[in-house]
Amino acid sequence: MASTPATSTAKKSMKQDRYEQPDFYAIDDLLTEEHKLIRSSIREFVKKEISPNIEDWAQRAHFPYEMVRKFGDIGAFGPTIPQQYGGGGLDYISYGILMQEIERGDSGMRSTASVQGSLVMYPIYKFGSEEQRKKYLPKLASGEWLGCFGLTEPDHGSNPSGMVTNFKDMGDHYLLNGAKMWISNSPRADVAVVWAKNEAGRIHGLIVERGMPGFSTPETHGKWSLRASATGELVFTDVKVPKENLLPGKNGLGAPMMCLDSARYGIAWGAIGAAMDCYDSARRYATERIQFGKPIGSFQLVQKKLAEMLSEITKAQLLNWRLGTLMNEGKASTAQISLAKRNNVAVALEIAREARQIHGGMGITGEYPIMRHMMNLESVVTYEGTHDIHLLILGNHITGIPAFS
Repeated sequence: MASTPATSTAKKSMKQDRYEQPDFYAIDDLLTEEHKLIRSSIREFVKKEISPNIEDWAQRAHFPYEMVRKFGDIGAFGPTIPQQYGGGGLDYISYGILMQEIERGDSGMRSTASVQGSLVMYPIYKFGSEEQRKKYLPKLASGEWLGCFGLTEPDHGSNPSGMVTNFKDMGDHYLLNGAKMWISNSPRADVAVVWAKNEAGRIHGLIVERGMPGFSTPETHGKWSLRASATGELVFTDVKVPKENLLPGKNGLGAPMMCLDSARYGIAWGAIGAAMDCYDSARRYATERIQFGKPIGSFQLVQKKLAEMLSEITKAQLLNWRLGTLMNEGKASTAQISLAKRNNVAVALEIAREARQIHGGMGITGEYPIMRHMMNLESVVTYEGTHDIHLLILGNHITGIPAFS
């Protein structure tokens, strides 16, 4: 199919990252100068390191491992962890901004960062011993080590309490057996925070290191989503785990659920980063694409789509900011975080689909970010609690009656 002059012009113009963030309600006025500086730094990082390469990485299903050290250098790993352990010592709005900007570049890249910070560094900091904090956190913060989080199992996703991964006390060590599935970062991870049941059926966290005999991390292939992210399994066959690798601070299902709250908070911000990228691309395309002798942005139905996108983005931005203030005050509940995660990912998916319509046939190509965001968000809407499970979390909060055990 031959390209029209308008199409050729559009192709050339989109090769540069010309992203402009929508801020219809002047939400920048609610941010501190530090927040804006952090955003400026990470945005430039994304434009330099991710945007020029992400379509190629996604097309080839390539995880750019070199980004791990680069994320560490810019402070994207564990931004809320105290500086004494290598973290940024930042507040939760700063963390949200970082996740928003990285996911604006790509959801898979944000997954790499948020797993490292919220699901690996957070539990080691929150539930670990001082020795564990000093040993693991600085190397994870710098990107020298990559980590992963092992909770989901092949037969236990939304019902993690049914896990069968277990460990036994062998006197001078623990013996770990079982398997985890759909684990971001696992194929390249140096350490894994793994949740398993002891002989009494109580859930505990253990730190498992690559190289321990019996521990393997098969990679998951054939993904249509998060193609620039490394996904795999964790398999444990009589793995001897030193007793000092047990997280002593908290046990029970509440421990990994606290980690998921932190990750879901980051997702609420990140998903809107993807939505804003789709909106910005659609807005620009609508002013440049000529049909019937005028820009398609002059037609009522295209304006309707853009107006609805901006409306939903603005509401989500305000939701994130308010949730961030509650997180900073230590007042955010699991149900509040669930509402934001569920709402914002659903909004982002709908915006991606509408943006694809505005781009027409070009929307399915790698010339524009739309289809990649759409496919990524199909994973984001499922992981860290599915769309429907978050409804039930809210339903439980509203009625006081759990709809699941």
